[in-house]
Amino acid sequence: MDTIITRFPPSPTGFLHIGGARTALFNWLYARHMKGKFVLRIEDTDIERSSQESVDAIFEALEWLGIDWDEGPFFQSQRLALYREYSKKLIDAGQAYYCTCPPESLEQMRKAALEAGENPKYNGTCREKGLGPSGRAVIRLKAPVAGTTVLEDIIKGTIVFQNAELDDFIIVRSDGMPTYNFAVVVDDLTMGINTVIRGDDHVMNTPKQILIYQALESSLPAFGHVPMVLGGDRSRLSKRHGAVSVTAYREMGYLPDAVINYLVRLGWSFGDQEFFTRNELIQKFTLDNIGRSPGIFNPEKLLALNADHIKSAAPEYLARHLPGFLEKKGFIAAQGPFLNQVIETLQTRSKTLLDMADSAVFYYQGIVEYEEKAADKFLTAPYLEALELLAEQFENLNPFDQPNLENAFKTVMEKTGLNFGKIAQPVRVALTGKTASPGIFEIILVLGKSRVIARLRGAALFIMKRES
Repeated sequence: MDTIITRFPPSPTGFLHIGGARTALFNWLYARHMKGKFVLRIEDTDIERSSQESVDAIFEALEWLGIDWDEGPFFQSQRLALYREYSKKLIDAGQAYYCTCPPESLEQMRKAALEAGENPKYNGTCREKGLGPSGRAVIRLKAPVAGTTVLEDIIKGTIVFQNAELDDFIIVRSDGMPTYNFAVVVDDLTMGINTVIRGDDHVMNTPKQILIYQALESSLPAFGHVPMVLGGDRSRLSKRHGAVSVTAYREMGYLPDAVINYLVRLGWSFGDQEFFTRNELIQKFTLDNIGRSPGIFNPEKLLALNADHIKSAAPEYLARHLPGFLEKKGFIAAQGPFLNQVIETLQTRSKTLLDMADSAVFYYQGIVEYEEKAADKFLTAPYLEALELLAEQFENLNPFDQPNLENAFKTVMEKTGLNFGKIAQPVRVALTGKTASPGIFEIILVLGKSRVIARLRGAALFIMKRES
């Protein structure tokens, strides 16, 4: 069996869309599953709309998702000589020809066909003229006028196109630039692409591409057209359905593995399993389980899946992603045991890394900022003694571990007559500034002895100042 070679060919005219990312993912996963190759190609022949900024955004999004490539990136704009070579081959073989029909004539043809109730298409005026190149000539493929072109689609099954509905379509424009369908075939042919997985909005391009392969006497790749990704209202996915840029989800605090997990499930299944690690996807992904129905994008499901991935991730993995979010809040979170411990206390409570960063702020504050309602309720005179006594007890603890912490709380409970709950909430506010947080002993052990004592005494001082 030949080595499977897939590709992802985005146009650099904007950010990487969720739908495009899923196409890249399907091709990448299939190549990895089959131990093949994945090629990245930038289709930048639309000079006016293409930009380096968009190229960089595509690279950034793919790298964040962890979709790496074995060959490329190739740029169509750097392959124009190759397209000229292949168009000459077709002309020399009598499979293509120069056409000088002016736009006005083409418009008249279109109108006449519509008035006659026919499919508007080029009528072949220049097909047998034997014209040579000129400044205003395009190159058209000499397409068959009868019979059928058959697409054996891996996903959709057999699709038959009537050649009479096609025409001698342009493969090279008058400015020398190749059209999309021609450039794609030349690229896929010369790059050895033998498996093309793409959105089903490309189905109508495929008969033209098949005809070009046949004119070049080349074997066809395997084609598989996947259903589109739609919004909840079953219209084409757009901003009103939520963020559509891959990098937008990164900025919102989603994990790349969660986004990949969710995207692959938009059109592919493996029994009832919903949660997949990256390695599981590579192991299990085949084209057989791609469905024929559109994938419906559901932001709530993605959020829930992201929360699951955060809960199951190793703290060391999350530690590679969280510091950037804390930095935006003005805190430097160095890699190491402290950051990992902070993450462990927050994993089960966080749906996104933004949530986690918000919850982690108190760990990094030099001076705790108390929420007004929390301070009004719990940093008051009745709790002053407990906070002061607890700080004294903690001073003498060695080791500073949970059994000794529990004994210290019991001592303070006996001296003040307050139960654990009555003491724990003022302590929680003293340490975090909030009434909701991870477990009290978790917080104390992560913050460490000196920080905890300083914060307890800071809260006591805050109470004394308010009461004076």
